[in-house]
Amino acid sequence: MRSVRFGLLVLAAGFLAIGLLSRSTIETRADTEPLTIVATTGMIADAARQIGGDHVTVKALMGPGVDPHAYRQTRTDIAAMTRADVVLWHGLYLEAQMEEFLQKLAQKRHVVAVAEYLPAALLINHDTYADKVDPHVWMDPEIWSQVVMTVRDTLTEAQPENRATFEANAAEHLNEVNDLAAYTKEILSSVPAEGRVLLTAHDAFNYFGSAYDFDVIGIQGISTESEAGLNRISELVDALVDRQIGAVFVESSVSDRNIRALIEGAAARGHEVIVGGELFSDAMGPDGAYEGTYLGMIDHNTTTIANALGGDAPERGMNGRLSAGS
Repeated sequence: MRSVRFGLLVLAAGFLAIGLLSRSTIETRADTEPLTIVATTGMIADAARQIGGDHVTVKALMGPGVDPHAYRQTRTDIAAMTRADVVLWHGLYLEAQMEEFLQKLAQKRHVVAVAEYLPAALLINHDTYADKVDPHVWMDPEIWSQVVMTVRDTLTEAQPENRATFEANAAEHLNEVNDLAAYTKEILSSVPAEGRVLLTAHDAFNYFGSAYDFDVIGIQGISTESEAGLNRISELVDALVDRQIGAVFVESSVSDRNIRALIEGAAARGHEVIVGGELFSDAMGPDGAYEGTYLGMIDHNTTTIANALGGDAPERGMNGRLSAGS
């Protein structure tokens, strides 16, 4: 009950703060003053930094290892968002616990759900969430490039005098994302067809599977709020044994408890399964590291998956290849 009451108090405080704001009170910024941007996820924050350059200051609410499905805004978050020039959030019910607050904030501030501008034809529905779509669109760089363009357009609307800079920076970053998409296709095509089974902690890789022809299995559903019961674990142990799957993957933002249970269950039946590596699913890597960028996150995942499942990826991935000048 305490956590429920605290959540209600925080939400109420947020609504009160929003109520005190109006568009007429928002000061017009000088041309040289950077836009203040708050982004919910690291992936969105990275896109805003790449496009905005020196014309923006960006704060990401959710850092490495943070699960966006369960994240609730803090009082500090509320203060940052109500003062920001632009708030960028993902949408598609990824930030499920923040959605009501963000929709309310949008009535008073410049708030954009960047993934909700994607064409419906690109989105994947989920059997257990009939009224929702899978939000993990960043797992396909070709789809994510469209989100990058929405970020570009949002920054341009907020500060049109820097349109040329935003467009040039976005074009450069989109070229990098396109190179990433080409690298990912090349490396994952080296994984033998029978080995293209990606089993992870939760259903975050469906767009990856669709793009690269992998059979994706998540222990939990598209939200980490769902629970995996004993029957689900037992079914997956059967799948590991029957299909002779030799590697499974943990995620940086999800507990590895269920993955460990699968490995132990398969071992009890005489089948050895290893952890193929840690993947970045709902959050990027450490701040300041290559894996703490969108390019590094997907490069790391691609390289880790390919090498664990019998493919042929460079030891240091695309970044190592570029560093070597090849």
